[in-house]
Amino acid sequence: MKIRAAGLLDLSRIEELHRSADSNLKEAPVPAARLWTLLSSTLSAFLPLAQETLIFVAEDRGKVVGFIQASGTPIGLDLRSAKVMQVLNLQMIDSRESEDIAAALIDHLANQALQRGAHRLFVRLPDRDSLLPVFRLRGFRQYATEQILFAEHVRRGITPSPEGARPLKRGDTRRLYQLYRKVTPQHVSQLEAPTYRDWRALHGEWTGRLGTGGSNKEDVVVDRVEPVGWVRADRSTGAQPHTLSFLALPEPPLPDELADLGLKLLGESETPVWSSLRHYDSQMIDALRGRGFSVLLTQLLLVKELALRVPVQEKGLVPSFG
Repeated sequence: MKIRAAGLLDLSRIEELHRSADSNLKEAPVPAARLWTLLSSTLSAFLPLAQETLIFVAEDRGKVVGFIQASGTPIGLDLRSAKVMQVLNLQMIDSRESEDIAAALIDHLANQALQRGAHRLFVRLPDRDSLLPVFRLRGFRQYATEQILFAEHVRRGITPSPEGARPLKRGDTRRLYQLYRKVTPQHVSQLEAPTYRDWRALHGEWTGRLGTGGSNKEDVVVDRVEPVGWVRADRSTGAQPHTLSFLALPEPPLPDELADLGLKLLGESETPVWSSLRHYDSQMIDALRGRGFSVLLTQLLLVKELALRVPVQEKGLVPSFG
């Protein structure tokens, strides 16, 4: 078996592998869960051949038996400047060698990404995905859990609008980054957005990755000398649900106030609503559960470090030979 870059003649076989894997799902996800994975770059959820991605195939005796696909982060970033990459797809034929094929593809992608200057490789997986053990054995580690909450019909609360709530204005984004650093565990922020510039680049994905043409966003900040909360209401004009995104200090009753404020921003629409929250957003999760939301699916966020970073003060201790 050999691993090589995909060529134009491989595309029909790649699409065939993707379709067969999709049709062989033992348990078809509910439509809302499937839609979320399509829009959130969850592994193997979609095959975006129109954008700039890396695709490598595994070939055995002249036949393509698997492929792996990755993009820069955020998606669409020129691969020549991508320092972080995300695995979008990994598909193999159904055989006894499937795990060996997957391992070889992952290792090849990691080596190619490192040669291109990337230093981290991310992947988002459903919590019971069969490929999870394969990624873990190839050096990926879990750094966060993402819960997707969904409500077909919301129950609006009666808490008043939080004190200090106002529309987002110019200059707030840098202050919101400081709020992000306060509410996000250090090991997560250091991986995803160690600098304001990184956070700005990833902000669209971090807030749900669901912005689409025709949507109508409204941002509100809770400002009490410094920001203590933020909510974005993304009103969909199409078939997909409305989206709520939050940042909140875990100080009651702020999470409940933000939840009600977000629902008020959506108006009286009967369209379903969803929100992506991390495991450390427990008070915000509880606030949404109290308003008719339930967990649609749970996803695991994994990362593989491609290059060892040596702290500046320790560089003098690194051997210069070998």
